[in-house]
Order: sequence, then C-alpha cells, then structure tokens
Amino acid sequence: MEIEALAEKLSKALNNVSRIATSKVTLPVLNNVLIKVKNKQVSLITTNLDMAIIDFLPVSSSKDGVITVPAKLLADFISTLPKEAKTKISAKDNKITIKADKYSSTINGTPADDFPELPEIDEEKAVVFKIGAEEFKNGMNQVVVASSNDLNRPALTGIHFYTADKSLYVVATDGYRVAKKQLVKNVQSEIKVTVPSNSIQEVLRSINDEMEEIEISFNEDLVRFRLGEIEIVSKLIDAEYPNIDNFIPKSSDIELEVSREELLRIAKLAGLFARHGANDVITCESKKPDTLSVYSVANEFGENDSIIETKVAKEGKISITSRYLIDALNVMDGEDIIVGFSEDIDQNSNIAKPMIIRKKKSNDYIHILMPVSV
Repeated sequence: MEIEALAEKLSKALNNVSRIATSKVTLPVLNNVLIKVKNKQVSLITTNLDMAIIDFLPVSSSKDGVITVPAKLLADFISTLPKEAKTKISAKDNKITIKADKYSSTINGTPADDFPELPEIDEEKAVVFKIGAEEFKNGMNQVVVASSNDLNRPALTGIHFYTADKSLYVVATDGYRVAKKQLVKNVQSEIKVTVPSNSIQEVLRSINDEMEEIEISFNEDLVRFRLGEIEIVSKLIDAEYPNIDNFIPKSSDIELEVSREELLRIAKLAGLFARHGANDVITCESKKPDTLSVYSVANEFGENDSIIETKVAKEGKISITSRYLIDALNVMDGEDIIVGFSEDIDQNSNIAKPMIIRKKKSNDYIHILMPVSV
C-alpha cells in the first residue's frame, strides 16, 4: 500500500475521521484508522461500531493495499508537518513509513482483517433526500439543542426525521422543550426514523464552506450522509419516538411580537440571577398596554426585572427555565419573533400550556418550552 499527498490535505482528512476513534473500548482496533487503496481510490475509515466516518482522499499517486494504524498518532504527526510538504505513506509488514521532505517516521499497525466490517446502505431500497449544506446545518443546529442526554430514554437522545404533508421534518425533545423544523418541502417519499444526536453532531462538524449539498440516505436500520469527500454512516435508534405534534398547542391566548435580539439580552440578564437561586427559572409577564417583563429573584444576591416594548392585548405570565429560553433564541434566525403562551390548563393533558416561539412570518420552525412552578 502506498499513497502520496500534500500534508495539508492528508491532515484535514485524518482530522475528519479520527474524532470517533477511541481507546476507551474493548476492541483496540477501534483506536485505528483503516487506510484502504483500491483502483486508485484512497479511503480513510474509522468506526466506533455505532457510526463510521469515511474520507475519500485525493492523492497524486497510489498503490493498492490496506492497513490500520493508530488514528490519533497518525493525525497528530501529519498535522505537525509543513502544510505544503509532499507526504508519502507506504505500508509493509504491518507497519507504515511516513516520509515528507527531511522528516521520517515509522508507525506500527495491525492487519486490516482485525477491523470491523462496515455496514452498507442498500442502494435499491434506500430513501434519499438532498438538501443544501447551509440549510441542513442551520436546521440541525435549531433542533439538536433540544435533544436529551438521558440514556434511559434512548429515543429522546436522537433527532427524529419524519414526513408529513409532503414535507420532511426534524424534531427533538428532552421532555422539557421541543424543537421542530421543516427541512425539505415537496418530497415524494415517506420516512419515520430517529438518528442519534451524536451522529448529527459529527455531520455538523464535517461541514465546511466548500460543501454545497448533502445527500441523506435511509434504510431500515442505517442512515448515510454524503457531503463532499466525506461519508458518515450511522445506525438508527431502535425505539419508538413520541408523537410530538400532540404536544404542540394549536394556539396561544397571549401572542407578542418582539425583537429576538432584545429578548435574548433581557433573558440573559434575568438568567444571571436565576442561576444563583434554587433553580434556573425566570418569569415572563405581559403587561398592558405595551410591555413584556422578564424577571428573576435570587434571595441571596438580589433581583432583576427588564422590559421590552410590544403590543399587549391580554395580560398574563409564565415561568420557564432561563437556559432553555436562551438556547432557543440563540438558534433562531430573523429579527422579529412571535412569543405565545397561556395561563390556562390544557384540557387534554391537564397541565399548563407551554410557551411557543416562532418566526414572525413563517411556521417552518417552532420552539416549545414547558412551564415550571415557582
């Protein structure tokens, strides 16, 4: 096996794949990167058994062969070389030799037979969607913030992809908040799957400014993201996802049009005091004729009350977790947003209705925050 490429391109590819290579597993080979050359195509591959990252590396020359070597060590070595150095990697007797200008090193590897076999998408049965890279990045950032880390509820640790009304939607919830985004319009296929949030995070980390489009392929138990020279294949979460639409109120008694930037500022101010109290809670209160007040109290440190001007048709208040409100406002786009809430109890669930945050002239993204008691 032999490849030759610029150190800069080789370093970039190794950094892309080495993120999921880890020594904290029972299989030492999962700490390695598989370097595979076949018919002049060079692929660098890592896996943690739940997910695999493949980078198809452009090279100036190559010879067929395959080997695995420690991913972090190789990535760190290559990243230290001068960017424009022509770097040659050759393999023999389960070792690789790296030569670049006056630099040389040998790294012990292991046979490729020890590397786990990678799962493959069934191309004939796959459901495929294509979306602009920037659209995908913005949409995923808007929902992934609401996903859960609770492994006791595996479905909620993922992002749910589903089709409805000829659109592809993504949704996430941790049980205390919900984020829903219309990702692709006018779709013909149907899908209902849940992708692990950490797999989505890896896709987001792999997106760069040169990428224009992402192809997403689903089958029964796998998803594959193709972006430029990178492929990320992940297992799907085998757990029933809750019907989030049942938790989204059809309307709110109180709806206010506010500046997103200004609301974010006063939410942060109130949050400074909220985090010093017994819990991370702030209260939003609409007051006639024209203000929304956001306040919090920390007995030991003091209190905060800030207002934002808006038209108020009805007075009311709701208490929510400040961090969740800040997270929602940080990922929203647009200057003006609509904030809706109610003081009434939902007749179906017998609990207080949540706060709904959406863009002023679009329903393609909504963020829902459950109320808390104070």
